Formats: sequence, C-alpha cells, structure tokens
Amino acid sequence: MAREQAVKARNDRNGALVEAMLLAAMADGRVSQREMQTLLSRVLERPEFEGTRPDELNALVETSAARLSEAKNLDDVLASLRRRLPDHKNRMLAFGLAAAVALADQRATRDELGLLKTFQAALGISEDEVAQIIDVIENGGSLAEALGEPLERLFAEVMVLVSAADGKLQEAEARALVESFAADPLFENVSPERAQSFVSESVTALAAEGLPQRLHVLAHGLTTHAQRVKAFRLATKIAHAGGTPSHPEQRILDMLQATFGLADDEVARLGREG
Repeated sequence: MAREQAVKARNDRNGALVEAMLLAAMADGRVSQREMQTLLSRVLERPEFEGTRPDELNALVETSAARLSEAKNLDDVLASLRRRLPDHKNRMLAFGLAAAVALADQRATRDELGLLKTFQAALGISEDEVAQIIDVIENGGSLAEALGEPLERLFAEVMVLVSAADGKLQEAEARALVESFAADPLFENVSPERAQSFVSESVTALAAEGLPQRLHVLAHGLTTHAQRVKAFRLATKIAHAGGTPSHPEQRILDMLQATFGLADDEVARLGREG
C-alpha cells in the first residue's frame, strides 16, 4: 500500500509538472516545435522523471493535454497544480519548467508572460526566485542551479538507504540519523523541519523507484570524490549505530562502495572511524 501511494504521488507530481509546461506552450494559441523540444529536453534532465520510458512519457503528455482540455477554467487548473505540488520546491520547479518552455523561442509573448505571472502568484514564487530562475534559463543553465537543490538531501538519502536496509528503522539507527543532522557541520543550516522533509522524500523515492534507480540518482548527484567519501562515512555511521552491521546493511554499504567507486582500503578506514 505504501509503495502504491508513493507511486501515485510521483505520477501526480510529474503530471502536474508536464501540465505546467503544456500550459506555457499553449499560452499564445500555438505550440511550436521548439517549445515541444524544450519540454522534452527539460523532462529528460530532471531526476523526477528518471526511469520513465519513452512510451510512458508520451502517455503522460497525452493524459496531461486531455486533462487541460477538459478543465473548466484556469483557476481549476491552478488549484489542481497546487494540490499535486504541495511543497515549495516542486512549485518552483513547475514555474521553472513553464518558464523554460515560454522562453524557448528566445522571447516570451505577452500571453506567455501573463501566464507566468499568474503561475507566480498561484504557486507563491517570490520576485527574487523568479529573477533567479529566469537568469539561469536565459544563460542556458540547468534548473538545478536555480532551485538550489541541496547536497544535504542526497546525504540524507544515503543514511535512509542504510536505515531501511532490513525493512525497519531501529531505534539506534533513528537516533544516529537525528544526531547526524544535529551535530554534523554539514547540516548546520538545515532546520529540523527541512531535515524531516529530506528523510520523508528519501523514503518516498525509495518506495516508488526502487534501490537501483536511487543509487543511479546518487551517483549522478554526488560527483566529486570528497562528496562520495562524505556520503559513505555517513552511511557507515548509521550501519554501525547498533553495533556490527547486519547482512542487509552490509549489502547496502557494498553497493554504495561500488556505486561511488571507493577503494577497499578507504572503505576499511571509514569503517574503523564509524
């Protein structure tokens, strides 16, 4: 049941993101080839859509277009987007994707700019956030730059993977997880509420996408050797929180070592430190 709910939440979110882009593409009454190419390229660069097959993406676009055609008015569409995009990060992402499509032809029309202003108000995006997103898009950057997607989120996910390795979160593991957020300088700017959201998002992603896909995302998100060593150190701390790591926990550590390309002697040193 939990997996089904997680999959539904992911599909609802991705559908809302596609609808935001389609609205931007249709704002001036015509959808250009450049706008559709931008829609597809932006989808392919986003981790939210990783693992989506081409046929699934086509079906998602068709379903989103049908939903928009059946909507009574724009207010109903915006209310639906807010419901399926409950957190600010995803609302910023929806605005950024819509803006990327609106600006695909190098300049936005009056209708497209009007729609973006409506999106901004409906989704609660600040003027500073809008300026940052537009600047990144105009300079050909990735939306990850504008969204400020934190490394802390990926580090938290590494700890969650180990914590959930045996199917349950032990008290010692939970305590180590909380202590890592509270004591590690890496998380000094992370509020308790944000830390909880990192953990919740990680659990949801793992349930919806599975371990292999999440390891793939971590490999692409943690690109430097220092980041990967830090992540593995945090994972090791969680695994050793209750004593000797269990067989499932050691399996996750082995998979993380392979994913991050860490040498055996380096892993042994981190294990002694943990």
